[in-house]
Amino acid sequence: MGGGAPRGGEVRARRTRAKRNGGRVEIGRPAPCAVGGGYPVFPARTTGVGPATAAPPPRRYGEETGSQILVSLLIPFGAYLLAEHLHCSGILAAVAAGVTMTFAEISRQTMAATRMRRNSVWDTIQFTLNGIIFVLLGEQLPLILSGAVKTVRMTGHHEPWWLGLYVLAIVAGLAALRFGWVWASFRLTLLRERDKPGDSYRPNWRLVAAMSFAGVRGAITLAGVLTLPLVMTDGTPFPARDLAIFLATGVIVVSLGVASVGLPLLLRGLAMPPEPSRQAEEDRARVAAAEAAIAAVERAQHDLADGRADADMFVDSGARIMDVYRDRIASRSQQDRDIRAARTQDRIEQALRLAGLTAERDAIFRLARDRTIGSEVAQKLVRELDILETRYRG
Repeated sequence: MGGGAPRGGEVRARRTRAKRNGGRVEIGRPAPCAVGGGYPVFPARTTGVGPATAAPPPRRYGEETGSQILVSLLIPFGAYLLAEHLHCSGILAAVAAGVTMTFAEISRQTMAATRMRRNSVWDTIQFTLNGIIFVLLGEQLPLILSGAVKTVRMTGHHEPWWLGLYVLAIVAGLAALRFGWVWASFRLTLLRERDKPGDSYRPNWRLVAAMSFAGVRGAITLAGVLTLPLVMTDGTPFPARDLAIFLATGVIVVSLGVASVGLPLLLRGLAMPPEPSRQAEEDRARVAAAEAAIAAVERAQHDLADGRADADMFVDSGARIMDVYRDRIASRSQQDRDIRAARTQDRIEQALRLAGLTAERDAIFRLARDRTIGSEVAQKLVRELDILETRYRG
């Protein structure tokens, strides 16, 4: 009987505990394995989704921030290596892993400290890798340029200027594709918003052209072309590798040059469309979050105060916390005529709070310099103030 299937009461009890734990698995209990990437039905995407979804969820009693960040850094590399082992596209697998990690972040209960530190680490790594890619380009470019005469023969010609012609043709084709894509996006946006009140903005060709040339960097193009192997499996050189790198480099350089020269000319005196306001969407999200917080505080207040002699302390603390959320709901649910005044008041309060935080930080630094408080206490207090300042400036 002990080794058989669990009885109905046990199953219901386990489901109830799982719901109360928010779907999280407690320490010491077996967790189901994440499955993905076993069979190459959609090889590159599957191998990227598998490692991304297999990252361990945070435990109920805390998590190690460093290990979580390290796992998030290793997942794209694992997806890349797995895809290459299965003879699939490593680049697409890494991209799929990144997209999957973004959606997995929303569905998991990660600690706030882990999210903040992980975002900082990823921003630094992204900035560094963008620079490293162009350093690698500069390291290979002299050798490729010196072999331009040999490279042009791969195209069936003998004059090096044919390479420049190919680069210009590719740049022109990409510009036409971007122009058509931006124009179609504008038309779809106008078609979707034609029934909304207010004057609709009609973009001219200068704005479409400016958006077509903007945002050109070439890091993804360069990263993709540099993944071409040096040799084939039989040891022979990879065909036309130098030609592909030369064309990609030329397209990147010409695109950056055209954008640097053309954007100031296109944007000079151009009437820009008004920025879309997301304030209403933000207000709805804040109100929904505050209502959920009030309900959670009420439940926690009753659960914690049940059977205790100091239950009135829980009631008072819960009331103060819920009043803060109710004030937030009231400030975000005002009539249209009061919205402008509320926004002005929010900006005034933000400026005053930032001034107070700056004064607090200066006072803590002064106490630390005078050896009135220790360095650990000073770092703890300054970190709390930094988090508050990031919130108010965000």
